[in-house]
Amino acid sequence: MSIGLFTDKNYRPPEAQVLESIGARLPLWHDLIRAVRERYRVQEDFKFLYGKSYGWASRFRVNGQLLISLFPTQGGFTAQINLSPEAIEKALSLNLSKNIQQAISRANPYPEGRWLFIPVETEMDVVDVLRLVAMRAETKRLAVDK
Repeated sequence: MSIGLFTDKNYRPPEAQVLESIGARLPLWHDLIRAVRERYRVQEDFKFLYGKSYGWASRFRVNGQLLISLFPTQGGFTAQINLSPEAIEKALSLNLSKNIQQAISRANPYPEGRWLFIPVETEMDVVDVLRLVAMRAETKRLAVDK
């Protein structure tokens, strides 16, 4: 099973189709994107990432460093955040939503950290994803001021 809905590299889905696929969770998508744009000086693109197991995603980077990627799914979306081992330890000490906790436990640990894939389903998930994005920015020393 793929992370995102749009897994054909040769078919870049139009924005209207992406937004339609997200469905009822579209307000969460917009809230998360708005918050990332407000807090960070991001470069954005919609790109086919990592192959057909992942697919097309909205990617947000700061100074060339990945901050967060959002993969549209049928009826929602998945946020990808890569965290260092230190950030993972810090995240585990926080009172995070069930979706975040499950994403951490599912993620394979590597020496450089874990790739978290978080299905964003609630406003609390958005809040917690933004907390993890802040950890990512801090770890990578990405500028926060706009």
